[in-house]
Amino acid sequence: MSTTGIDARLERIGTDGRFVIVPMDHGITLGPVTGLKDIESTIDAVTRGGADAVLTQKGIAPRVHENKNGRGYIVHLNASTSIGPDSNDKRLTGTVEEAIRAGADAVSFHINVGSNHEPDQITQLAEVTAEANRFGMPVLAMAYARGPDVDPEDPEALGHAVRLAEELGADVVKTGYSGDAESFEHVCESTRLPVVIAGGSRGTDRETIQMVRGAMDAGGAGVSMGRSIFQHEDPEAIATAVAGVVHDDLTADEALRAAGLALEA
Repeated sequence: MSTTGIDARLERIGTDGRFVIVPMDHGITLGPVTGLKDIESTIDAVTRGGADAVLTQKGIAPRVHENKNGRGYIVHLNASTSIGPDSNDKRLTGTVEEAIRAGADAVSFHINVGSNHEPDQITQLAEVTAEANRFGMPVLAMAYARGPDVDPEDPEALGHAVRLAEELGADVVKTGYSGDAESFEHVCESTRLPVVIAGGSRGTDRETIQMVRGAMDAGGAGVSMGRSIFQHEDPEAIATAVAGVVHDDLTADEALRAAGLALEA
């Protein structure tokens, strides 16, 4: 349920209802990979490039604030590791109140719809949205279609995932991209929430920007894109290109050119 506080804080993590969010919580998932050892420099670069907000786990908050150039900050509330027994088994890592004390403008929570852990994650997301609403904090639900019998790019499954996020009280929903604008329209039409896409494993610059363009053409509201941005050789430039599509409605070529990135095939 929208409140004045939620609306005000949504403006801190987006621009006119569109979002360029760079999650950098991968240190708990993957370890201190490229782009995250010196996370201060990466945060400075992506926010200078046009990211509306960055996202980390609560323990990284002291490394965020002095480097985010006045942009928004989101604290993620669950996690797993890539070396653990089941990476889909995300466990709680914080509370809304802890995120507020860490200076967050919003919180996020990951749910794998279709996984064996879906029931527990449904319960936990419902609890997070209830707590967040009491504090006037927006919730970004990372609702993925993931499980033993689920195609993570199936638009029907993705549509179900984003609708689940709305049903449980989230304010913005992140999900995977279905592969093309036509099929992703169904995903965006499945909810009234702003839908932002994940980046996944890093592709070429053109592949990344064309994916963002396709999502926007389908009615998407932006991106929540991690590795494709923070592991780039020039995080500021790729953030500039992504923001050019999301906020300035540039074509892929226009966005790459404006960011000074090569127009590779």
